[in-house]
Amino acid sequence: MASSSGRRRRGGINIWPGFVDALASLLLVVIFVLLVFVLTQFYLGRVLSGREHTITDLSRQLAGLVEQLDIEKRDNAELKVNLGKANEQLANQQSQDNQHLALLQNDVDALNALKAELEKKLAEMGDQAAQSQGQLAQERQLSEEARAQAALLRQQMAAMQQEMARIATALNASEALSSEQKVQIADLGKRLNAALASKVEELARYRSEFFGRLRKVLGDRPGIRIEGDRFVFQSELLFASGSAELGENGRAQLARLAKSLVEVTAQLPTDINWVLRVDGHTDKVPIKRDNFASNWELSTARAVSVVKYLASQGIPQDRLAAAGFGEFQPLDKGDDPAALAKNRRIEIRLDQR
Repeated sequence: MASSSGRRRRGGINIWPGFVDALASLLLVVIFVLLVFVLTQFYLGRVLSGREHTITDLSRQLAGLVEQLDIEKRDNAELKVNLGKANEQLANQQSQDNQHLALLQNDVDALNALKAELEKKLAEMGDQAAQSQGQLAQERQLSEEARAQAALLRQQMAAMQQEMARIATALNASEALSSEQKVQIADLGKRLNAALASKVEELARYRSEFFGRLRKVLGDRPGIRIEGDRFVFQSELLFASGSAELGENGRAQLARLAKSLVEVTAQLPTDINWVLRVDGHTDKVPIKRDNFASNWELSTARAVSVVKYLASQGIPQDRLAAAGFGEFQPLDKGDDPAALAKNRRIEIRLDQR
């Protein structure tokens, strides 16, 4: 019986070593998975941290650009304010110079009067000294009091001569300063007048070139004429009767005009503050439309339509202006149809702001 029991134990299966091996393998897998997870989290953390730094740097740069833009805007505003103040200070300085010149002239007059009075006193003292010297020559014995009086008179005469010399020097200096300021003021006025004349002449030259170029483009077309410093379009060429909407023919005419305007105005110097003004005019017949209360509204709406179309063709909007005059600036005061048609017009002129 004992031998059969021993045989059963030797023939049985021992599963414990396999279980230990499986548990060790599972533990290694778990450790490997944890290591991969930790490395992945570390890498993702580094990537996210780098992105956050990049976003922070971009935000800081954007804030810097916004701040710099604000500074540029403030500097631009300050420059405009300083320019206005400089112009005002120039006007004030001219006024103060004129006042100072008047005060200097008053001082010169007062000094001249004082000089005349001192010369008179000096002459009187000279007469007194001459009389005293004559008496001293006639007298054989001079007293101490007479000598002292003569010495005092000589001192007074010397002091008066020094005072006269000082006053003469001050008077000459005042007259020289007054003359210099007059020359400076006159020179400043000449330079200002020359600058204004140069700008006016330059604008006139470009205005002449402006109308010359447009005259070549438009040619001799019916309904378009040149009167003085402006081009005149008959309203019938651009609009239907009682309407402020541009027709096809009007758009074609204005398109050719706008193309030439863009070329001509591009050559104008940047320091000329020019503006292209569009004026609308009607005849004196009252309008009978619901959308226009009077000829004023009609003329203004037509001018605005022309301005908008020119802007759409490339003319800068800040260089355009529209005005409506209704029937109050007629070219012909007659009542016949030809006079009324002549007064219905759109005028375009190059002007300075």
